[in-house]
Amino acid sequence: MTDRRRLFHTLCAELGLPAEPQSLVGGAFQPGTGEAITLEDPFTRQTLAQYADCGTDLAARACMAADAAQKLWVTQFNPAARGVVMQAVASALAEKIETFARIEALVAGKPLRDCRVEVTKVVEMFRYYAGWTDKLHGEVIPVPTGHLNYTLREPLGVVFQITPWNAPIFTAGWQIAPAIACGNGVVIKPSELTPVTTLALVHLAEGAGLPKGLVNVLAGLGPTAGEAAIAHESVRKVVFVGSPATGRRVAMAAGAALKPVVLELGGKSANIVFADADLKPALLGAQAAIFSTAGQSCVAGSRLLLEHSLKDRFLELMDQGMRQIRIGDPLDEATEFGPVSNARQFAHVTAMIDGAVQDGATRLGAQGTQGDALIVPPTILTGLSPQSAAAQTEIFGPVVTALGFADEAEAIAIANDTDFGLAGAIWTRDGARAHRVAAAVRAGTFWINSYKAIHVSSPFGGSRSSGFGRSSGQDALMEYTQPKSIWLDPAPIPRVAFGYAPST
Repeated sequence: MTDRRRLFHTLCAELGLPAEPQSLVGGAFQPGTGEAITLEDPFTRQTLAQYADCGTDLAARACMAADAAQKLWVTQFNPAARGVVMQAVASALAEKIETFARIEALVAGKPLRDCRVEVTKVVEMFRYYAGWTDKLHGEVIPVPTGHLNYTLREPLGVVFQITPWNAPIFTAGWQIAPAIACGNGVVIKPSELTPVTTLALVHLAEGAGLPKGLVNVLAGLGPTAGEAAIAHESVRKVVFVGSPATGRRVAMAAGAALKPVVLELGGKSANIVFADADLKPALLGAQAAIFSTAGQSCVAGSRLLLEHSLKDRFLELMDQGMRQIRIGDPLDEATEFGPVSNARQFAHVTAMIDGAVQDGATRLGAQGTQGDALIVPPTILTGLSPQSAAAQTEIFGPVVTALGFADEAEAIAIANDTDFGLAGAIWTRDGARAHRVAAAVRAGTFWINSYKAIHVSSPFGGSRSSGFGRSSGQDALMEYTQPKSIWLDPAPIPRVAFGYAPST
């Protein structure tokens, strides 16, 4: 057994997980029986574990378990009690941040320091939504008919959630916490490449008091487990985080079953730098926007729009700066930049770079490999048009396409010239311009003299090929509940306008 595999098994044992991943259904780990799946360390390319796809039968059992537990969750736990349980989950996770972070670094290839931050944010998510459990109020509506009309916000029932490989523990908490705060049951299918920390999170939550079966984790594939869960009669809504192509397939499957969806998809976000910007923060922000987490972020600033008078100097300094980013083993405390998470994505990123160079792009940044590691060094592509493939396609790696603009109007036009509508940013000292551009750019999240600042309390989502719906803040509570309108006629003789009442 290799050292990395031995470490992986040791960390899993610390969290009470089986040596090889299994689905967690009804509070018990269940082995799959389908196609073999391999978990690989993207830095060493060593096999960490192998397991079998859970298949359709386990998916159906997970949906039924969530349905049964959800009824218990809303009848035996009042709203305040549900909040207490969620606070207990947060406290339990806070004690295991290091173990979770090390597993995440091994399996997903993210630097350990980033993984610690993301696990800490999941603690915060559970605490934030725990505070909402007893505050989901309806309202009294002064209807003109004389009736007493009031509304309730009710849980949907069972929600099916699909999360990606780029931020497994973060997206698990991002989806699970608001869903159960609203009184729902959950079936969640993390990426088959990164299921471990989601399994560990739910197992830990059950140990902290979450009813067993309220959240079920499917370790398996989309065409089997995913499609079976979408179609199951107990599932009332589908939430998907991932690529636009897969999101379309999920939406079509959910639509065929008449189930609503929330889609968190991709982006091709414009990071706009004007000549009057404070140069040092803008340089740091541009690097953070695309090179942190090796560019594997839906909000990555993958199009860098630079005012012409600034462009050459800015790219020269950015090239110098990004060559100093510490690249290496995700488990090394000094590492700031790790590998691309999996071989398929590595092939996509490198193919996009090669294609851009063939199209006439100049490539800035260090080149070369680090042994077998799936590392793509920080890369800037210049000399391309806004309509080029590299400027229009989500690369989802540490690759930024630099584009020039002449004035505010052109910057806005280039920023909006994509199929996406997720995020964007502006760097300028002109406050009025900042707000004009923020209003004009099509984006669900927009930063002024900042990048990648997000918080569970603020709504997050996009439009067009970036998806629809919102998955955080108060807006997520609306996604995970439905209103019920109740009418009471207080009149001595009910005001019914039709029918006959024979004498009695």
